[in-house]
Amino acid sequence: MSSAARGSRLATVLLVLVTAVWGSTFFLIRDLVQTVPAIDFLAVRFTIAALVMGAVFHRQVRSLTRRELRIGVVLGGLYGLAQILQTIGLRTTDASVSGFITGIYVVLTPILAALLLRDRVGRSAWLAVVLATLGLALLSLKGGLTLESGEVVTLLAAVVYALHIVGLGRWSTADAAVGLATVQAATIAVVCLAGAAPGGVILPHDGGQWAATLYMAVVAGAGALWAQTWAQAHLTATRAAIVMTLEPVFAAFFAVLFGGESLTVRMLLGGGLVVAAMYLVELGGQHPPDASAQDEPPAEALHHEV
Repeated sequence: MSSAARGSRLATVLLVLVTAVWGSTFFLIRDLVQTVPAIDFLAVRFTIAALVMGAVFHRQVRSLTRRELRIGVVLGGLYGLAQILQTIGLRTTDASVSGFITGIYVVLTPILAALLLRDRVGRSAWLAVVLATLGLALLSLKGGLTLESGEVVTLLAAVVYALHIVGLGRWSTADAAVGLATVQAATIAVVCLAGAAPGGVILPHDGGQWAATLYMAVVAGAGALWAQTWAQAHLTATRAAIVMTLEPVFAAFFAVLFGGESLTVRMLLGGGLVVAAMYLVELGGQHPPDASAQDEPPAEALHHEV
């Protein structure tokens, strides 16, 4: 096996582990925001993540141009807004459902790219929109044709995540990815600290909450970002995105296994339709299967569960 093939295989395994880590955070966040305000939790989480990333990646940040710094701030603002919306939605939405609704960003991304960047959208993408809508209905419509508030907010988060990915696809480069990700983390921390400051930042209450916060900041934040950045230097964006569609599956798995949620037929059918839509979008892409990671930009340098 060639070194390139070994690197590609290792990168795939590493990215699967990263999506598993991201998926494990949904039920942890849902428990935390029952006692700690969402904006305060995010302020603490991303301040820790930004400090860790700044200490490790300070050279990459210093090498960024002014234009790249501005791009990082704009993308960080988008990402921060998405995080706030998603975390607020988790107060009233099951972790498993939130994972699948958030994952719709994979379907929304090519649609927004067509609208904003005039990219061509094929029939497979439109079919994916139909499948994802049906899956969302099965997951979220209860007692009639109404979406509950938490699910609406989570869907808005998925839209903002998609905008963030479109921006990264346009502006991110392999050389600047780590520096941009660090600037984004710092921007998110500043935005959340500013939002939490007027009422004072409420910290996690006990050792268990601090342990969960540190896990999400260091392992699911800084560590996962480093692993993802390395992995996507060895994979095409299309292949990386296909692997990343496992996140909502892991979110449901951990919510059922550790979060006390029940596995239902509605969850299996609705979640299956959403995952099918995600794969349809990625497998219906225009990139040749043998394209190298250098031939196209990373699918995402900072994901929605950093």
